[in-house]
Amino acid sequence: MTQENFKSPLLTVDSVLFTIKDNSLKILLLKRKNSPFQNSWALPGGFIDVNRDDSAENTASRKLTDKTGVTPPYLEQLNTFSSKSRDPRGWSASIAYFALIAHEETNLKVTPRNDESAQWVDVESLMDETANYQPLAFDHQQIFQFALERLKQKALYSMLPVFCLPKEFTLGEYHTLIEIILGKSIQKKTLYRRFEASNMFEETGETVATGARAAMLYRLKEDAELVNFERNLG
Repeated sequence: MTQENFKSPLLTVDSVLFTIKDNSLKILLLKRKNSPFQNSWALPGGFIDVNRDDSAENTASRKLTDKTGVTPPYLEQLNTFSSKSRDPRGWSASIAYFALIAHEETNLKVTPRNDESAQWVDVESLMDETANYQPLAFDHQQIFQFALERLKQKALYSMLPVFCLPKEFTLGEYHTLIEIILGKSIQKKTLYRRFEASNMFEETGETVATGARAAMLYRLKEDAELVNFERNLG
């Protein structure tokens, strides 16, 4: 059979963009302006443009920038979600990504260029089927939950969550970040040993007042590579 005998599926890219704001883990959602799922909340994404995009990752990065003005420092392919029923327009596949960014690095007065509404949404509210954001468009609830689980897993054995921190941060902020993502208490000594062992960071030479004490500010080294550990955090 020739290629002409096969109907092409719809191919899109969707991204789950995480940040920490007001001491809670949030993702960015857009309210869809057009059908299908008009006025439903959805993940930022869209169709691959073969004339502009060299890869699916390029599409994901472009869509995040075009729709939100945000360029995340970390972007990773998550999974492919596909079925004949996920999109009423036809057989569809979405290459999903998850991304991290510090809220301080965004311009969140985010107003997408196509005039869709955009909001940072607490991940806990997306677990509630009665929340105002539910139901999400397409299978975006499934994609979100898959991404959330991936983030939590990686927080246990890697330094990945630091991409949710501002360019300069304290060890206390790093500790708080990990506990917010994992939803449980982590011993400071254990976390600080891991921080030092990663060799990913350097002191800025500046301090910031934190209560009665001054805390050193750290930043990511220019040549730092993401470090994974053999054991999970306890």
